[in-house]
Amino acid sequence: MRRAPGVLAVAIWLSAVSCTAASAGLVTTADPAPLAAPPAPTTDAALSGLHVEGKRLVNSAGDVVVLHGVNRAGTEYKCVGGGIPPGGGIFDGPDDAASVVAIKSWRANAVRIGLNEDCWLGINGVPAEYAGSSYQRAIADYVSLLNANGLYAILQLHWSAPGSTLADAQQPMPDLEHAGTFWSQVAGTFKSNTAVIFDLFNEPYPDDGADSAAAWTCWRDGGRCRGVPFEAAGMQLLVDVVRATGATNVIALGGLRWSNYLSEWLVYRPSDPLNNLVAAWHAYDFNTCNTVSCYAGDVAKVAAKVPVIALEIGTDSCDAVFLNSLMHWLDARQIGYLAWTWNAGSWFSPVCSEITLVSDYSGTPTVYGQIYKTHLSALP
Repeated sequence: MRRAPGVLAVAIWLSAVSCTAASAGLVTTADPAPLAAPPAPTTDAALSGLHVEGKRLVNSAGDVVVLHGVNRAGTEYKCVGGGIPPGGGIFDGPDDAASVVAIKSWRANAVRIGLNEDCWLGINGVPAEYAGSSYQRAIADYVSLLNANGLYAILQLHWSAPGSTLADAQQPMPDLEHAGTFWSQVAGTFKSNTAVIFDLFNEPYPDDGADSAAAWTCWRDGGRCRGVPFEAAGMQLLVDVVRATGATNVIALGGLRWSNYLSEWLVYRPSDPLNNLVAAWHAYDFNTCNTVSCYAGDVAKVAAKVPVIALEIGTDSCDAVFLNSLMHWLDARQIGYLAWTWNAGSWFSPVCSEITLVSDYSGTPTVYGQIYKTHLSALP
């Protein structure tokens, strides 16, 4: 049974969170004291907002937009002391104009940014200088900088955790206690900027990564699920929470098995009153679905109905044959893609196994990065 849309779903979520927290003896953040959210950034006049028309992303003029870009890691882990060397912060590496211009110089038009639930909400002991309004302001400023340089921003919930557990790792599903509050605040902050896409959760893997009816049901409806050690927030609820803020932004929904499976995405896709959903797909040479014959099945089936964006692609062996074959297949179908990851330094060394595109933030490519850069430079 589908959840009620919009405001009713939010009310159901608030009630469920309160009951869950009370039974567990936890302090809930479902309805926290309002944080000092930063003002919504304005979109550069040259960067038109996005919406879905059929199986394509289009801008306000109706022109098809195919996203090509990079992932930028760091904002999911630095605020909770992650990285090498360990220690607090918000960005891992520079977040200034020069570093953004370097990304754009590769002919990128999009950057995907991982967010930390606890850092955005300012909960579970995250130091104040890296949490709450400080974290929110840093993210909003970076989004504004990307937009001002003609780059779309994709915000995704990367690290999360239930209750009083610190969000210092990836989880199989978003947690019911905090994820709705997180997305209500993020959507409320960026709802006037449709050059921002909301990627609701990075790489779900309920039911231990199985491609099963139980996993897809959990993905859509949440609740108590196999392979998830807490009560999960389903994608329908999070879509409803976003829309209840008035946000019309495009929403991306990654499939199962770390977003590599889209087999039942169309069957279980949430209801959206705006029909503004896209399927997010991740493809690496070490994934299960890593051949053209696999792409031509489930991925092509979904792409024939709704936009698909490969929000993470990469190779941990600098396999140019694999990566170019994947990108040529995507290009032929006007499916956009973003490579993992635009990070340099000791945390992401320039060896193939680290899947890092650059050896410095001026944009010097690694061996793997050169494969990607060369392909982008040859696009029409």
